[in-house]
Amino acid sequence: MAKNSLGSERQLPEAWVWTAIGKVTQPVEKVEPGENPDARFTYLDISSIDNRFHRIAEPKTYYGAEAPSRARQLVQANDVLFSTVRTYLQNIALVPDAYNGQIASTGFAVLRGESGVLPKYLFYYTLTDECLSDLGKLQRGTSYPAVRDGDVRAQPIPLAPLPEQRRIVAEIETQFTRLDAGVAALERAQANLKRYRAAVLKAACEGRLVPTEAALARAEGRAYEPADQLLARILAERRARWEAENPGKKYMEPAPPDTEGLPEMPEGWVRASLPQLGELNRGKSQHRPRNDERLFGGPYPFIQTGEVRQAEGIITTYSQTYSESGLAQSRLWPKGTLCITIAANIAETAILGFEGCFPDSVVGFISADGVDVRFVEYFVRTAKEELERYAPATAQKNINLQTLRGVAVPLPPFREQHRIVAEVERRLSVVAALEREVEAALARAARLRQSILKRAFEGRLVPQDPNDEPAAALLARIRVERARQERKGDGWKQPKQMELFK
Repeated sequence: MAKNSLGSERQLPEAWVWTAIGKVTQPVEKVEPGENPDARFTYLDISSIDNRFHRIAEPKTYYGAEAPSRARQLVQANDVLFSTVRTYLQNIALVPDAYNGQIASTGFAVLRGESGVLPKYLFYYTLTDECLSDLGKLQRGTSYPAVRDGDVRAQPIPLAPLPEQRRIVAEIETQFTRLDAGVAALERAQANLKRYRAAVLKAACEGRLVPTEAALARAEGRAYEPADQLLARILAERRARWEAENPGKKYMEPAPPDTEGLPEMPEGWVRASLPQLGELNRGKSQHRPRNDERLFGGPYPFIQTGEVRQAEGIITTYSQTYSESGLAQSRLWPKGTLCITIAANIAETAILGFEGCFPDSVVGFISADGVDVRFVEYFVRTAKEELERYAPATAQKNINLQTLRGVAVPLPPFREQHRIVAEVERRLSVVAALEREVEAALARAARLRQSILKRAFEGRLVPQDPNDEPAAALLARIRVERARQERKGDGWKQPKQMELFK
């Protein structure tokens, strides 16, 4: 029975031994790129890592004169780069041959295995839940949580005999290859479902999803109200209502959209602007500072852009509420209001499932009688890419209310709107069920990946060979060689935390 640094016990195979990562890794040379101002080098920083596939994806290049202050670690092929910042993000990768002799950020613990410790054995162990969980508990700081290089090197690692390390790495890669093929198939299915969802919405808003009201009326020998008449009725009723409420004041007709160059509409359809189809206004949150605690904690739901983005069509939950003071500087929008984000994540949409408030980063649309707000919501989803083009190229993209006012919304006859909405909901409910199944399968694959790693480092993935040299003998040789290097003056001093594993 061997005990690790956290005091818990875990049985290892007889020929294995507990040690510390720092006891089986070599020192890494520190460099000053600025000493060679004209030399060009590849810089590996945390943003260079693809943390999904655990590989270097987007390295940067610099001349020594412009080297970042953190560019200080000279790396070799097969070094393990382990990000010490936000360890839960798993920015971990092996250095490929292409970046041998290049420079990495001091934001990495660079793990270079001693002779007899396979780089991939180290690499796969750093991906285990056990290693990451233990390090996660040691993170310091809130806005920039991180561990120290010494924390990583002090972590326990179960060391297998060298021949068994080879067998373990080979079996992990065999099983991961099969698992990766399954995950790739699931992700293709996920992408296909996303494309199908977009195709359904596009067909719905182009009059190709259900028979048009014009075609049905002809077949059934009946009359129907085309959308241009519906729109005229909506505008007339609104004007009459406004003039009754505001006697003597001049009424301003909402502007129609610019339809030049747009394709022809299906029979019985018309294009209209959002202000023609209902009320369109920004949310309100005028008080400064916005985090004033007096604004919050009351009975009025307060919706933010993230909750619009995360909702699946209907907003049913909220994380904050406004007090009476909050409501006084905002507005209570009715249930059924279409929420459209105009900052950061542009044209994300959802419909309020209750009365609520929202800030000016969200636009509210209240549809007129004769306009199904769900149909409008479907259309805005299809227009998301087009609307994003109006956003200036700034750190936080945004569009303004005027942009939304100019959008040309296709309007079918009222009965056709309902049929379209019903068919979209039927199809998308099937898509949502399939997406949940795919997501569950991907989650199972992630758990299986960790199960493979767990079995590997418990000595249960491949059989042991009694003829393998015990890991204790390997570790003893590493200690002897390290002592020899230290006597020569070219070794390094281990952090005190590692004395536990002497």
